[in-house]
Amino acid sequence: MERTAGGWLSGLIGILIFSGSLPATRIAVMDFDPLFLTVARATIAGMIALVILLMTRTARPQRSDWGSLLVVAFGVVVGFPLLTALALEHITSARSIVFIGLLPLATAIFGLLRGGERPRAVFWLFSVLGSALVAGFAAIGSDAGAMRGDLYMLGAIVVCGLGYAEGGKLSRHLGGWQVICWALVISLVPMAILCAVMAPDSFTEISVPAWFGLGYVSVFSMLIGFFFWYRGLAVGGIAAVGQLQLLQPFFGLMLAALILAEPVGWAMIAVTVGVVACVAGAKRFAH
Repeated sequence: MERTAGGWLSGLIGILIFSGSLPATRIAVMDFDPLFLTVARATIAGMIALVILLMTRTARPQRSDWGSLLVVAFGVVVGFPLLTALALEHITSARSIVFIGLLPLATAIFGLLRGGERPRAVFWLFSVLGSALVAGFAAIGSDAGAMRGDLYMLGAIVVCGLGYAEGGKLSRHLGGWQVICWALVISLVPMAILCAVMAPDSFTEISVPAWFGLGYVSVFSMLIGFFFWYRGLAVGGIAAVGQLQLLQPFFGLMLAALILAEPVGWAMIAVTVGVVACVAGAKRFAH
């Protein structure tokens, strides 16, 4: 019971940290190029992760783990940050948070595929309903720019779900913080090279809020949040603790409204609630 409660608490802290990711990214891309922001946050987090691994003298993963670590790196170190940064050039963080409601479903689907399980037909019903809600919301009232941002967000959800599922599996024997640290370290050299190449000619025009946004997504979203999240998945169970992701859209919408003063309409709230309900139903009938 104590371990389970600890897993839920760790998972909740991780979700609270992740909830600030999209608003912080939205602030950062106002001054930073999305591609530079992606490689910069991975470089900063990777250097910190390398120091942590060296100081703790952590044993290297087994040879069979490296392929999975590459999948984690592709999903949560490169893919999700890049696609969300590109999306937030075209849509508000409040709009992007609606898509986060599909993340638990994406994680569950990849978890089921990896585990070879066969969910019931009701699971797929909820999956289709949730996807239809998001697609309908994205299509209504969207111009070309917004639609492009929506497509980026859908891609981000797919790769992030893959990274979460793979990382949750690895954390059972590698440890939660070790998974993200190794994923960041194996990405460090190419990310650092790209960071140097893509760096702007001058940083004098970068605003203080943009620097804070970069700092948050580098230290908290890319590193510390995963310490708590992967530990929660390992201790409390992937299926159980993974449901805490359902809270992320609500936390994110509140932050977008409070910090960025972005409008959060009733339609956006209704779609978010509907998506969360569909994901909850899908999780209920996943086995």
